[in-house]
Amino acid sequence: MATEYGSERREHFLPAALRAPLEGRTWREFGYLLLSLPISIVFFTFAVTGVSLGAGLLITFLGIPVLAAGLAGCRGLGAMERARARALLGLEVGNPDPIRARKGGLMSWVGAVLKSGASWRHLLYALLHFPWAIFAFVVSVTFWVNAWALLTYPLWHWTFPRYLDQPGISLYGDSDGNQLYIDTPFEIGSTAAVGLVLVLVSPWVIRALVSFDRVMVTGLLGPSTLATRVVELESDRGVVVDRAAADLRRIERDLHDGAQARLVALAMDLGLAKEKLAEDPDAAARMVDEAHGEVKVALQELRDLARGIHPAVLTDRGLDAALSAVASRCTVPVTVEVDLPARPAPAIEGIAYFTVSELLQNVSKHAQASRATVDVWRSQDRLMLQVTDNGRGGADLSAGSGLAGLAERLDAVDGILALDSPAGGPTTVTAELPWRG
Repeated sequence: MATEYGSERREHFLPAALRAPLEGRTWREFGYLLLSLPISIVFFTFAVTGVSLGAGLLITFLGIPVLAAGLAGCRGLGAMERARARALLGLEVGNPDPIRARKGGLMSWVGAVLKSGASWRHLLYALLHFPWAIFAFVVSVTFWVNAWALLTYPLWHWTFPRYLDQPGISLYGDSDGNQLYIDTPFEIGSTAAVGLVLVLVSPWVIRALVSFDRVMVTGLLGPSTLATRVVELESDRGVVVDRAAADLRRIERDLHDGAQARLVALAMDLGLAKEKLAEDPDAAARMVDEAHGEVKVALQELRDLARGIHPAVLTDRGLDAALSAVASRCTVPVTVEVDLPARPAPAIEGIAYFTVSELLQNVSKHAQASRATVDVWRSQDRLMLQVTDNGRGGADLSAGSGLAGLAERLDAVDGILALDSPAGGPTTVTAELPWRG
């Protein structure tokens, strides 16, 4: 992953166009382009020599190890380039996957180097960066030097006199009798004005050139996008597995401590009522009546538990009806607005339902709100959810609350959870999920 520093915002009195020529960022980027040429020459020479020597020696057993050594050297030079980009451009680029030999020994390491895509990307960088470094060096130096030279022309124009043989145009004689031409104030001012324009343009030319270097360093010297994605998927899979295990433990605990305990007590009460049926019918009737009440409570707990696993109304009628049912159980009035052209994928639909359900539970328990709204809509290939309440605010994703768990669950399916909850409210939670319908 590549990131850039320098994101803090400061108050400036001058517009960016006037500040740019004097900013440290501009000078660092210009220095980066100046250094790129000699470094790219070394990098290119090493890469071409190593690959050519290795390819030429392939007829012997030395060719493959020499080629692997050349690729390994390119990786080392690539590490230097990442450090240079970090120091001068503020570009944080992660290290590529290390070379992992399955077995010990030289040939195992050689095989790992040759199979590594990062090694070949470093070689490609060495070959492509050399011509680009020449172009960027020439353009940046031409703009930068000429711009400042023209801008400062009034300070040094007299040091390079021009001698003419044509009389009648602002000429002065020197000690040798030569005719010396002196620039007029208009010419001096015009030259400086052109220089000022070039000075103001040069930083943006430099930044445009450096932006291509950023792309090359990030794309060729950083970790593979595919490898990074695999790591993310592995992490997301771990989150999903942990969450599923936690849900199973919760269901088991709810069954054991809730409905199962009530059913065991119900069985015992019915057994006692059966024994008393002949001796004391009235007491037996009271016990059966109590058992009937316990049955109702147990059934309600089982319904709640089944609804928590996957509500039937969600499967049968979709998000609109399911979220309306959730809103009806909230302790504050909730307005539900669902505007979907079709139904998303069942898994996404389930996650959306549980997300809104959890957010409304937070509103009931913690928000101290008098009303809330739920909006659901589709934006291109994304399912958007937004829950807003007029409560006390102050919610925090980083506080280890249920919101953090929701964010992890959404992240596992490439979703996003955004929170806006200033102290005093209102609180707005926006969730974004892939549609995948």
